[in-house]
Amino acid sequence: MKNYNILSIILLGTLLANCGDTKKGENSLFTFNNSKFKEQYQPQETLSMEILNSNSKTIDSIIYYVNDVKIGSKKEVDKITFELKDQKLGYQNLKALVYYEGQNSEATSRIELVSNIKPKLLNYTVINTFPHDTLAFTEGLEFYKDTLYESTGQKGASYIRKYDYKTGKIFQQVDLDSKYFGEGITFVNNKMYQLTWQEKTGFIYNATTLKLEKTFTYDKDIEGWGMTNDGKYIYQTDKTEKIWKMDPETQKMIDYINVYSGSSKIKAINELEWINGKIYANVWQKDAIAVVNPVNGAVEGILDLSGLRKLINVTPEDVLNGIAYNPKTKTIFVTGKNWDKLFEIKVSE
Repeated sequence: MKNYNILSIILLGTLLANCGDTKKGENSLFTFNNSKFKEQYQPQETLSMEILNSNSKTIDSIIYYVNDVKIGSKKEVDKITFELKDQKLGYQNLKALVYYEGQNSEATSRIELVSNIKPKLLNYTVINTFPHDTLAFTEGLEFYKDTLYESTGQKGASYIRKYDYKTGKIFQQVDLDSKYFGEGITFVNNKMYQLTWQEKTGFIYNATTLKLEKTFTYDKDIEGWGMTNDGKYIYQTDKTEKIWKMDPETQKMIDYINVYSGSSKIKAINELEWINGKIYANVWQKDAIAVVNPVNGAVEGILDLSGLRKLINVTPEDVLNGIAYNPKTKTIFVTGKNWDKLFEIKVSE
C-alpha cells in the first residue's frame, strides 16, 4: 500500500528488507527441506517443516524445536506444522533431533517472522513550548511525581537533573564521574535507574534524594541506550532492534523483543516511554517516534515529528531524543539533544 510505504520511509529513511538465511547451520546427514520455506513469514501463517533423509537412513523418530522449545515429534520423516501467531517477531531458530539406527543427529535452520501490522500515521498538536538547555545532550526524560527529570550524555558532561520545565529552574543535579557517558533513566518502586553507554554499568538511586544506592554491571554484553518501565519491569535498548526486559530487583535480562515495521527490522531504537500499554520509542537520527507493541515488537503507529525542526534553532546533528508522558495532563513532552525547546504535545490518529 502506498500509505504504508510512506510510513516506512518516515521511520527508516529507506525500506530495508531482511531475508531469512535458512541454510545456516545445517549438517549433511539430515537437513530441513529449505525449498519449502519462504524468505519471510507473518504471524497469521503456519510453518510446515520436513526433514530430508538423503542418505536413506532408517529413522525412528524426530523431535522438533522452535527457539529451543519442543513443539512436537513425528515418526520417520512425516511433516510437522507449527502456528506462528504466538511467536515474537524476528528469526525463529528451528531444530530437529533425529533418532536413527541407534544414533541421533541434529538438523538446524531458521526463518524470519515479520510484522503483519500496517502502522498508523499519528498526528500531534503542540500545546505548549518551554525552554530547554542547549547544553543538555538529552538521553533520558521522565516525569516522577509531577516533576520532570532529565539525564544527559557526553563524558565529563553527564548528569541527572530534576527541574521546573516551565521556567528551567534546577531543583537538583547529580553529576556522573567523567569516565561515564550517561544514558536513559526510569523510575520503579521509588528508585531511579540509569544506564551508561559503553561502560556496561548501571546506577540505582533513591528517587527522592537522588542518593546513589547501588552500582550494577549489565548481565549481557550490550550497550546502554534508552529506558522505560511498565510499573513492574524495566525495558531498555542497546542500539540494535532489540528492546530488553529487565527485572529491576535483580538487574537481570529476562526477555527481549525485536522491533519490526512491516517486513523491516527497525534498528537503533533509543529513548523509550511507556504510554497506555505501548512503548513509544525514538529511532536514532530519525525525527519520528515508533509506537511498539511490547509483547511481539510490532510497530503499530508512527509519529512524524519532523515539523518541530521548523520551530527550533538546531543543526542536523542535534537529533530528536527524549519522550516523557505526564499522567496528570495526559500529554507528551518531547525534545532533542541540545535543542533549545521542550514541546508539550497531544497525539491523535
